Amino acid sequence: MNRVESRFTMIVTYVVLGIGAVIALLPIALLVINSVKPAAAIVVSPLSLPTTIHWDNFVHAWRDAHFSQTFVNSAVLTALTIVLVCTTGSLTAYVLARRKIKSWKIWTFYLMATTTAPIQLFLFPLYFGFARLGLVNNPPAVSLIYTALYSPFAIMLLRTYFLAVPRELEEAALVDGASHWQVFTQVMLPIVSPGILTVALIIGLYSWNEFLIATTFLQRADKNTAVVAFNLLSGQYSSDWGEIMAAALLIVLPVVVLFLFMQRRFIEGMAGGSVKG
Repeated sequence: MNRVESRFTMIVTYVVLGIGAVIALLPIALLVINSVKPAAAIVVSPLSLPTTIHWDNFVHAWRDAHFSQTFVNSAVLTALTIVLVCTTGSLTAYVLARRKIKSWKIWTFYLMATTTAPIQLFLFPLYFGFARLGLVNNPPAVSLIYTALYSPFAIMLLRTYFLAVPRELEEAALVDGASHWQVFTQVMLPIVSPGILTVALIIGLYSWNEFLIATTFLQRADKNTAVVAFNLLSGQYSSDWGEIMAAALLIVLPVVVLFLFMQRRFIEGMAGGSVKG
């Protein structure tokens, strides 16, 4: 009886997982199919397979969205944000996890409140301040906004990794004569590296796909990110849907390939960060 129930449970599990996989992959499949179809065929039947392959959709998308420049802008902005968030977030998370701070509850409330506060509340004051300082159309300055926006999430997640490290390792290193900085860089960071990688992937995805801040603070055509350039492909009265689908696939493809390449480390990092702090 237990064997029958176990087999039934396994079948139900695989069926549910299969349905979930189909739901998750269907938009990507439609994106790939429609990226090589002419605009008229997409409007008539977006679910049908292409009769002829139109590779020129990708050529037009790359040219019209200036991806040769906007991809570089997105990559630079994303890389700067990842470095800043992982550096400052790991330092802050280590201190909050290893040092006795009487006001920890206040800091926890502050970090949770900042993760839920919408960026629209700060957008106009930030823009006026950046305009006064001459920092509009400055990607490193925009990366500072991203860092402030994503750091609370990174700190809360990384803190759980530091809490999972036994204190005996830190105490043994201190007894052997290591400084607190050496303990952090040579003992703690290698152990929590899966968590830092997880944070880097999540923050990189957020930064790559972010639109509102990028379109507000990067207004020059040569400073646009790939997502902003993609949005400009849609015309007011007409749109080439084949070109738009091809451009969307070009933007999504690097993220999908990176996640497929790093998925094992990402899953291990997420599982390692599930320790209750």
